[in-house]
Amino acid sequence: EWVKLASQVKEEKSYPWPKASNVKYPLLATAAMQFAARAYPSLIPADGKIVQFKVVGIDQQGLKAIKADKLAKHMNYQLLEDMMDWEEEMDRLLIQLPVVGCLFKKTYFDELRGTNMSRLVGPKDLIVNYWATSLEAAHRKTEIIPMTRNQIQSCINGELFLDVELKFDPMPETMNKQSVHGNQVPAQKDETTPFVILEQHTFLDLDEDGYAEPYVVTFEESSRTVLRIVARFDSDGIKTGPKGKVVSITPVEYYTKYEFIPNPDGGFYGIGFGHLLGPINDSANTVINQLVDAGTLANLQAGFIGKGLRLKMGETKFSPG
Repeated sequence: EWVKLASQVKEEKSYPWPKASNVKYPLLATAAMQFAARAYPSLIPADGKIVQFKVVGIDQQGLKAIKADKLAKHMNYQLLEDMMDWEEEMDRLLIQLPVVGCLFKKTYFDELRGTNMSRLVGPKDLIVNYWATSLEAAHRKTEIIPMTRNQIQSCINGELFLDVELKFDPMPETMNKQSVHGNQVPAQKDETTPFVILEQHTFLDLDEDGYAEPYVVTFEESSRTVLRIVARFDSDGIKTGPKGKVVSITPVEYYTKYEFIPNPDGGFYGIGFGHLLGPINDSANTVINQLVDAGTLANLQAGFIGKGLRLKMGETKFSPG
């Protein structure tokens, strides 16, 4: 609802008469653009020094500072030059974040492209328990990824997915996808219709040692066909006890949460200007439209004159003019 309001979507009204005034005051859109205009130069300065460094501890010879400076320059190069979509995705994030209140960035190494990726993920495309205290504390995170048959075949050829026969129906009509970003059910299905691929970051006890390890499970929604299972941890994250048993495993976190304002009810998803300014924006729209409609009625009055006029019983509606 807030995205629709901020996007100034034009709709035709039938009340109080067909094609009545439907002005959209850009209160929410202006607030979002002002936030983005202030936040963008702060996060992405013109000098390109996005990543800064700080020396911790004694560094008399300056060796730490030299090493940190090299790392910062390399990361700045990765963000601005190597990762082609990073700056564009951040620009989109700063415009959308104040409207919806919560967005995510998924940062990972794309094995098919051979480069790092940082992709913007909407709040409706990443399902997390509403009462989870944080991304790290959530036991299960599921991302909705629409993929065409050709994209799936590329992953199979690149040995990222299992070579399974694709017999499932893309975007089954029995599944309600109208409210999910980018997953609206098309009017007609063909070879280009995307499949609903779910990537679930969860815990599985595959070695049956009594301790569930972090894994990423990728499967197709309608047929529940598993396409990939890959570990979500490395050797550095494994902590063992005195007897060699696993005490804890730190998962590798691929998602970064961007929150505009923390949710007052303690929920996981934050709130934005949509919750704060949306009702005021709706009220402003109503007041403006009422003024325009009143002027229309004053200029094009409707009614009837006739001493012996006879009408049928019931309601009779008259249009302006």
